[in-house]
Amino acid sequence: MKKFNILVVGGGSTWTPGLLKSMCVRQESFPINQLTMLDTNADRQKVIGEFANVLFKEEYPDIKFQYTTDKEKAFNQDLDFVFVQMRTGGFKMREQDEKIPLSLGVIGQETCGPGGFAYGMRSIKDMIELVRDVRKYNKEAWILNYTNPAAIVADALKRVFPDDNHILNICDQPENLLRSYGRLMDRDPRSFDPVYFGLNHFGWFTHLYDEAGNDLLPELRNKILDGGFRPVDYEQRDKSWLETYAMVEQMVRDFPDYLPNTYLQYYLYPDKVLNKLDPSFTRSNEVMAGREKRVFTECKRVAEAGTAQDSSVVHNDAHGEFIIIVAESIAYNRGNHFVVILENNGIVENLPNDAMIEVAASLTKQGPRPYAVGEIPTFYKGLIEGQFAYEKLTVEAFLEGSYQKALQALTLNRTIISAGKAREVLDALIEANKDFWPELT
Repeated sequence: MKKFNILVVGGGSTWTPGLLKSMCVRQESFPINQLTMLDTNADRQKVIGEFANVLFKEEYPDIKFQYTTDKEKAFNQDLDFVFVQMRTGGFKMREQDEKIPLSLGVIGQETCGPGGFAYGMRSIKDMIELVRDVRKYNKEAWILNYTNPAAIVADALKRVFPDDNHILNICDQPENLLRSYGRLMDRDPRSFDPVYFGLNHFGWFTHLYDEAGNDLLPELRNKILDGGFRPVDYEQRDKSWLETYAMVEQMVRDFPDYLPNTYLQYYLYPDKVLNKLDPSFTRSNEVMAGREKRVFTECKRVAEAGTAQDSSVVHNDAHGEFIIIVAESIAYNRGNHFVVILENNGIVENLPNDAMIEVAASLTKQGPRPYAVGEIPTFYKGLIEGQFAYEKLTVEAFLEGSYQKALQALTLNRTIISAGKAREVLDALIEANKDFWPELT
């Protein structure tokens, strides 16, 4: 069986330990020859890298592992897959993404609204550069991208690299939802055959079939309405995530046709969500004080102790495993189905063909084969078209250096609405991001 050469870009991420553990768990089904981690932040990556040395010594001794900040060393090798989880600007800029809008009276969130706009404008440049670096040495390597905001990044990459068919943008939130449905219904989530449509962080499950072809969605809807909804790993989640999942019940009660992505709360109930957010302590602060601190403290402890046995930081989470099983399906031409981000081209008949939509597809060695959705109802079509226009204008604002298109994008976003407020927020974000964004004129 072929062993694969993998590059992880963003090796210093708090999510990396889960990814590394998934590689250990799935070493028989997805054997790895060489694993390289790349990050621009040497200090963060060293903590994770030294943890990895201990983990692999105990659980995956055959793997060849290295971590580096040297791009030439990382890219100039025979790569099969590149897993990308970059965060341009780090948590420091994420905190600004959240707090600047809140200080001006609108939602501040990592990937949604003006926070997502700011993050997207930073991510596009680095993602374009990354693809060019990979392709300089590896024309056929699959680039599996987790970098957020995934919809904006996907649109930008499709425009800049229209003929590159080995880039696949993915998000673990639909996977998290499927696993949460599985726990709620006491079923294996991998047995589900989902039908899903939308944009990234802006979509709905319309059906959820079991192995016999029975649609489980009506039963699942009733369970959510009767008992609420929690993430599959709720014991490990921060308070804000539990509140986010709890909002699913409200969304299903108001719009019972389908089951929503959790992020839709920001667009459907911006006033309600805004009132719950604390401008002085946002989710970025929660992550830095919570998950980030836990992960780095535990990784340091493991490195010093020389053993990862019983380590609390090592768990096989959805984020880590999802990208591995996606790669497996591609590498071995299995055609397993996943929710991924693709150019529409008629998949949803009454949406623009150039929209980068999120739908179910089978993944093969030749790439994704999407399942047709057909036409969608007016309400959902209207929501998606407005959001897609915002995303499209955001990408054009970056590529053209256009202040006008940036203003149009934020004015369209349902978390802002007011053109006056959009200009106020945009001007503040420009000042905060002057080291990252192109000049907007």
